[in-house]
Amino acid sequence: MDMRTPLGKVRGLGSAKSGTDHFWKVRTTSVALVPLLLFYVVFLVMYVGRPYVEVVGALANPFVATINALTVIASVIHMRLGMEEVIQDYVHSESMKLLCLVLNAFFSLLIGGLCLVAVLKIAFAG
Repeated sequence: MDMRTPLGKVRGLGSAKSGTDHFWKVRTTSVALVPLLLFYVVFLVMYVGRPYVEVVGALANPFVATINALTVIASVIHMRLGMEEVIQDYVHSESMKLLCLVLNAFFSLLIGGLCLVAVLKIAFAG
């Protein structure tokens, strides 16, 4: 027996109104990270022990820089969503939960921005 309202059935939302959306975002970012991180492992194996200038030159390649940027974006979104789940499950005070969720969002934005600046700096300077 389905306990959802007709509107809930149409929208595909559960009782929390966003659980399915959150679930799919986490799964999508984790699936996207698999090939991106495999690329990193191959890249590291290929360039281990090489001179600094050669590695920076390889990182400046537009394809590699794009993969770097996509990895940063997917990782930061995945990190933020994962921490949101932890905060919502284990922080019980509503005011502390709200504070932690806001700090999590700002921290994720800060880390993502700094990483993307680093990727762009290497891409355009290398």
